[in-house]
Amino acid sequence: MVRLVADAMTRRVIYLPEDTPLVEAAQVMSDQGIGDVVVTEGPAMAGIVTDRDIVVRAIAEKLSPATTTLGAIATRELLMIEQSATVEEAVQAMRDRGVRRLLVCDADRKLVGILSLSDIALLPTSSAAA
Repeated sequence: MVRLVADAMTRRVIYLPEDTPLVEAAQVMSDQGIGDVVVTEGPAMAGIVTDRDIVVRAIAEKLSPATTTLGAIATRELLMIEQSATVEEAVQAMRDRGVRRLLVCDADRKLVGILSLSDIALLPTSSAAA
């Protein structure tokens, strides 16, 4: 059975401005039960920050979560995949680029979700074996 990215992705995307302090972003992630936020610069997407980024790029480097902003640690290269792609194609893209998440777009390149390794791991095992 072929699984599409649309079947596995998380549809709720949270956007936060790049000047948002990490402590506030971490609270939003905790409250929403998510592991990432899309960082914006004005009306444009400027990057992505994950809970792991906050730990590895800020806390481990002894940066203050109260004064360090999302923009300071964001991954600026935004990797996208269409929601009509297969999960296998998404996994290969993640492997090729060494990432754990992909932004998901529709045919018009509009952001419609985020696909993480966790989302893929939660798929029924029968599809994972395909």
